[in-house]
Amino acid sequence: MPLVCLGLSHQTAPVEVREHHAFPAARMEAALVALREYDAVREAVMLQTCGRLEIYADVSDYEAGVSQLKSFLLNFRHGMTAYDIESYLYTLLGRQAVEHLFRVSTGLDSMLIGEAEILGQVKDAFTAAQQARSLGKTLHRLFREAMSAGKAARTQTRIGDDSTSIATAAIELAKKEFGTLRDLNVVIVGAGKMARTAAKRLRGEGTHNLVVTNRTSKNAQDLVKELGFGHAVELPGLLDALTSADIVVTSTGASHFVLTAEAVATAMARRPDHRMFIVDIAVPRDVHPGVANIDGVTLVDIDGLRSRVEHTLELRREAIPQVEEIIGEYLERFSQWYNSRVAVPVIASLTRKAEAIRTAELERLFQRCPALSEREKMLITGMSMTIISKLLHTVVTKIRDKAITNHSEALAHVRLLDELFELNIADELAKVRPSIPTLDVDE
Repeated sequence: MPLVCLGLSHQTAPVEVREHHAFPAARMEAALVALREYDAVREAVMLQTCGRLEIYADVSDYEAGVSQLKSFLLNFRHGMTAYDIESYLYTLLGRQAVEHLFRVSTGLDSMLIGEAEILGQVKDAFTAAQQARSLGKTLHRLFREAMSAGKAARTQTRIGDDSTSIATAAIELAKKEFGTLRDLNVVIVGAGKMARTAAKRLRGEGTHNLVVTNRTSKNAQDLVKELGFGHAVELPGLLDALTSADIVVTSTGASHFVLTAEAVATAMARRPDHRMFIVDIAVPRDVHPGVANIDGVTLVDIDGLRSRVEHTLELRREAIPQVEEIIGEYLERFSQWYNSRVAVPVIASLTRKAEAIRTAELERLFQRCPALSEREKMLITGMSMTIISKLLHTVVTKIRDKAITNHSEALAHVRLLDELFELNIADELAKVRPSIPTLDVDE
């Protein structure tokens, strides 16, 4: 079952393309369920962040699988586009897909190298796939390894130093614009993870005047309570909040513009000679691009934010070689597990058959020798188990090792064992046998 990653990211597509193909969190489970209906897709996980949308899938055939994933991306929710989506997509196969996910989870492929949010987003994707029942053994193992690799990179290297993330970078950019945030009026639109991170950074900067607004007012109230300062307002009160805002940070999951040019223009008209700095870290964008044309307003979207914080990431870049070593270790470990799967059916079936024979023969012996004491029966049972274990040990060890080092030869050995011992595992082998010798598609 070959592995595939189909996606678009900040490296291949501008924000206006990424936002068009973003899936609202509320639709993610439905999307994964829909993916399961494609006959070439065995398992699927969708990873969505502000900088990427990627589908990881275990497919029965590369060509059919990739074709069906593209069809899904074009047709589910989005329909036709005015541009050629193919020019923004990338397709990674086999080992490339695995390595890419490890680079994502460790922060090497993030908009900001080593950003803090990505590991939580990988975990969210894993959890969503679990809930949608679109996970199988392969992607379950892959994403568990990816999360472990991400944790190892952050604990063993400096890739996560300075707590730079998209949300904190937004606050840093605002601080650079104004010098200090202590006496400024700040409005945060949204109450999700990114908004929480931004709000906590504001608290650390000594901000006193904070307004949090959100579609669900309870979430805004909970965030204010958690912070211990600021106050929450309902979304209809956003215009009044904008009237006195110096800084606005937006991060919602809305599928439409939360801040329109008309609303911002109305707010600015009430406050002549007063500027407003807006950082939009949402994908899809929360702020209409036309807002940038309003006098006194500076608008930075997520792509513009990335270009302005590059200079803060030098320490993290120094950690890249160490992180790549960690990725190499996890990649090798997963590859060994992936390729060893061919040995699993024959080992399990051989063990079951040997155990069935052992048990049957013991029962026959005990029926013929009713005078045996319980201790004698226990000793005989133990001896029979030892014989089976020693007899199978070499076979099990060698077939596992061979599966890792030479998949084709291991498959031939497995088929021979199947024939010699009449294990009848051909159907099981068909389910786990990759259509290529190893995870490397170039071989």
